[in-house]
Amino acid sequence: MRLADFILQDTESILREWEIFARNIWPGTDSDPAELRDHAEDILRATARDMGSHQSGSEGIAKSKGEGKASAGSTRLDDASAEHGVGRVASGFKLKEVVAEYRALRASVIRLWRARVSDASLLDLDDLTRFNESIDQSLARAVDSFTERVDQSRQLFLGILGHDLRNPLNAVQMSAQLLSKMSPADTATSETAAVIDSSARAMSRMITDLLDFTGSGLGGGMPLERVAADLGAVCREVLEESRAAHPDCKFHYESSGDLTGHWDPVRVRQVVSNLLGNAVQHGASTCEVDLVLRREPTEIVMSVHNAGPAIPPEALHTIFDPLVRVVSPHLQRQRRPGSIGLGLYIVREVVQAHGGTIDVTSTEQSGTTFTARFPRASVVETQKKFTATE
Repeated sequence: MRLADFILQDTESILREWEIFARNIWPGTDSDPAELRDHAEDILRATARDMGSHQSGSEGIAKSKGEGKASAGSTRLDDASAEHGVGRVASGFKLKEVVAEYRALRASVIRLWRARVSDASLLDLDDLTRFNESIDQSLARAVDSFTERVDQSRQLFLGILGHDLRNPLNAVQMSAQLLSKMSPADTATSETAAVIDSSARAMSRMITDLLDFTGSGLGGGMPLERVAADLGAVCREVLEESRAAHPDCKFHYESSGDLTGHWDPVRVRQVVSNLLGNAVQHGASTCEVDLVLRREPTEIVMSVHNAGPAIPPEALHTIFDPLVRVVSPHLQRQRRPGSIGLGLYIVREVVQAHGGTIDVTSTEQSGTTFTARFPRASVVETQKKFTATE
């Protein structure tokens, strides 16, 4: 008996073994048989139909990598697998338990089928190959959907947490400021209030970064409120704040051309502040930072440069990714207060939300330079762009 025919004829016996295994690894105490089986029957039937469809050698290799799109059967298999992965998240499964289900399913099908087949043939070997390719495809799709749903849930939780922390944190800041005003002559009380206020401000920056991260990660992109603004004025304001915060550092500023356009000044301030803070943190001990703005025909180019240890070449392609740390001793300094490692990610998201790009170059000889390019969109162009995406 061909393997695909066996799967279709003996689906129930295979499902019974699936159900027994799922019950043994079930995360809760109660388990409904329908929930135990979930989309197993759909996966089995889609697998059998996919095995019966024509497939080239290259399509078989693609399917084993979870990239099978060759037939309607393959599409149905992907759909059932994706729904199964999402369903298992809702049931409280861990990823390793989803993988274990597929391992058990593969073993059950092959064992039960071999008990029905008396003599092996080349066709049987071909069937086994097709079956394993389909199961690999199904597993890959289930894992993808499982991890996507877990990531969405995690980001949603972090977003809610960040919002909920705002009110008590504001109360802490207001209390610290009030305490300082009530006892101006009491040095110890004033110093304590200042420490509380400083710590609360650092926590506020972390929450802001967290909310920006979760908001962009949930698919909404970095929200912008564009108004007519001068990037030069925005940069000078942030630069003065950085000079006050880092009196031992030397900040150099240059600008050229008309730097007006339609941007989100608050978001651009984040870009400048994060790039300057990054340069101070990872630059040379002499702490010299250059900020340069220049107008080009269709865009404003912003660059932030610092001397010091180079970023490892292998880290350059992931430096803007969230929560990725550069593995290098001289770059593993303690993060500045109020940072959770999302600064460069937020920089990239803000620049891209403006329709721009950002890149970085870094060598021991020339130092490190981050270059952001902001298109000079007019009011009309901006409105057209927003209308087209609504």
